[in-house]
Amino acid sequence: MGEQTKVFIGDTTLRDGEQTAGVVFSTREKIAIARHLDAMGVHELECGIPAMGEEERDSIRALVSLGLSARLITWNRALIPDIEASISCGIEAVDISLSVSDIMIEHKINKSRDWVKEQLKRALGFAKGKGLYVCVGGEDASRADDRFLVDLMRTARDHGADRFRFCDTLGILDPFAMYEKVAHLNAAVPELEIEVHTHNDLGLATANALAGVRGGARYISTTVNGLGERAGNAALEEVVMALKVACGVDVGIDTRRFRAVSKLVGRASNREVPAWKAVVGEKVFSHESGLHADGVLKDPRNYELFPPEEVGLTRHIVAGKHSGTNGIVESYRQIGIPISRDEAQELMALVRSTAQRIKGPLAPKDLLKLHQARSVSLAA
Repeated sequence: MGEQTKVFIGDTTLRDGEQTAGVVFSTREKIAIARHLDAMGVHELECGIPAMGEEERDSIRALVSLGLSARLITWNRALIPDIEASISCGIEAVDISLSVSDIMIEHKINKSRDWVKEQLKRALGFAKGKGLYVCVGGEDASRADDRFLVDLMRTARDHGADRFRFCDTLGILDPFAMYEKVAHLNAAVPELEIEVHTHNDLGLATANALAGVRGGARYISTTVNGLGERAGNAALEEVVMALKVACGVDVGIDTRRFRAVSKLVGRASNREVPAWKAVVGEKVFSHESGLHADGVLKDPRNYELFPPEEVGLTRHIVAGKHSGTNGIVESYRQIGIPISRDEAQELMALVRSTAQRIKGPLAPKDLLKLHQARSVSLAA
């Protein structure tokens, strides 16, 4: 991959993210989240399921009325009434979802492969007849028969679909298998753009999203903080930064807004963002170990992939059990107390023993107390 690769980021926080067990967003929260995502340059927002009812449709209409730059898309079953409900909201893009694995065709919807194909033709024909942009969503595509998927994608292409969503619904793939499957589909039906929608049941959602792009996918479905059913989805912030740093692909999103939107979604979902959460966790730019802190102070590039400001965070040097001299000097500087390296060397044993006793890093008040105690001891 390189900068010539064009990748589009879709966000489904307002749909799949809200399907997290126990999560409910108010319309006001949905508007705030949508505005944040739009302002940072996310290309598409999957904003709800109109068939759920009038309250859901009202919230979608409120999002449509904002006039966002991002394309708004809704999730629908392959049923004409679902698509009509989306149209009633003023939506111009729809995802039409069908179960495509044999296990789901037989044991979830109790139908056949032929029925799935015919249902796709009917729903897709209706949607394109109404002038909609259509993404065909293959639920459980990662467990589907490859030949059937190719057949289904060709049917979708022939009936005017704009792209195909390859869903690793249960998060069962490893990145190598994801790459192979997407590359195979991309070669078999090159005219139809592919989106990868990955789940994190094995902790591989972000890796699988990148592997999908390696295989030829041009759309990635994400959620803020990786919110989503069960273990969640590929996290927006992880995918965008991994594309940029590891793959050399800049998708044009203002990453400085990541921390703000992460906190907003964390509050709205009642899911606190862990301090160690990749990319947006409050403490992911905190350094304690003597060698690491010293290296960062000399040149942040020694131990940081990118500046913390790039994702809306700040750097912290932490005083604790593993601190070295330079780290202690910096910890005191951060609270407005300049000390020399000799003073830091004298304080080191106290810092380490205190950290051992409290089983954690020293807060500013702890550092101040040690400094005052040392001053009193010297005065005596």
